[in-house]
Amino acid sequence: MINKRQFTRLLSGAAAALALPRAVFAQTPARGSVAELASYAGADRVQRLVDGAKKEGNLAIYTSAQTDDIGALVTGYEKKYGVKVSVWRAGSEKVLQRAVTEARANRHVVDIVETNGPELESMSREKVFQAIKSPVLTQLIPQALRPHGEWVGTRLNVFVQAYNTKLVKKEELPKTWDDLLHPRWKGRLGIEAEDQDWLSGVVSELGEARGVKLFKDIVAANGMSVRKGHTLLTQLVASGEVPFALTVYNYKAEQLKDKGAPIDWLSIGTPIARPNGIGVARNAPNPHAAILFFDFELSEEGQKILADRDFVPTSTKIDTPFNKGPLKFVDARLMLDEYEKWNKLYEEIFSAKGRQ
Repeated sequence: MINKRQFTRLLSGAAAALALPRAVFAQTPARGSVAELASYAGADRVQRLVDGAKKEGNLAIYTSAQTDDIGALVTGYEKKYGVKVSVWRAGSEKVLQRAVTEARANRHVVDIVETNGPELESMSREKVFQAIKSPVLTQLIPQALRPHGEWVGTRLNVFVQAYNTKLVKKEELPKTWDDLLHPRWKGRLGIEAEDQDWLSGVVSELGEARGVKLFKDIVAANGMSVRKGHTLLTQLVASGEVPFALTVYNYKAEQLKDKGAPIDWLSIGTPIARPNGIGVARNAPNPHAAILFFDFELSEEGQKILADRDFVPTSTKIDTPFNKGPLKFVDARLMLDEYEKWNKLYEEIFSAKGRQ
């Protein structure tokens, strides 16, 4: 999630962008530009993109995905289309900062941004992206699509609870959040440092007043190890340093479990899901290659690559562990608009006083 300073700056920038004269955005798109290709629906659309991408020869991606995960997609794309991909990877906050800074400076370097939903929504408000009309969009779940169309959910980060199978017995596993008040959990709980979106989803299920009080009581009774980074938190569960974690992404727990680590996961109540996704830069230097990658990641082929790495794809054509069960989706727009509220509550609940 973005921090308070970034959030304030981004909203100010978005307001300034919206105040620009309409003529700036009303110009007729040049042939071969991102804007012209974004709405092209001719029968030769795919061939036109492929031919153009091969001439461009390159594609630049900014992402917060783990190197191995984005690498699997990149490898598939490069083999299929013969386009060389360069990847710059950093935390979602740094991806957001770099993309916005470059856009404001009219430095057009990036073609594709692939990261968390709230950061993508921030970039959309900064006019970083171009809406793409792609035939693959009809294959996605409704929650993957935004009203403005400027970024699209490629996969879901589903918040689950993870535990070390050597340190936590199955009969001890909590069935409700209230069960974490039991003394057996003292000094054994952990949470990621910036999961405000998870908190908003959970307490809306419990009722805000009850939910906030309950988690404050859990921290007061049993403590909470607060760690930065979901991958780190998951690794700490697998190592036994944090026997039970409240906010782990299911795919990361599955990846470690597949490698033989003593870790498994469950969901207390309805799992909270946040779409992560992809956006094509409004001024992408390689527009054909960019839109071709956009289509590729959202296609059945690209979504299968994500599923093979234990992600939860947004394509309706791919089976996932959550196809048959309900999910509660976090709205990226709402999280931006109510960021200060949820950030304050998160700090109040999981403050330094509760950390171990």
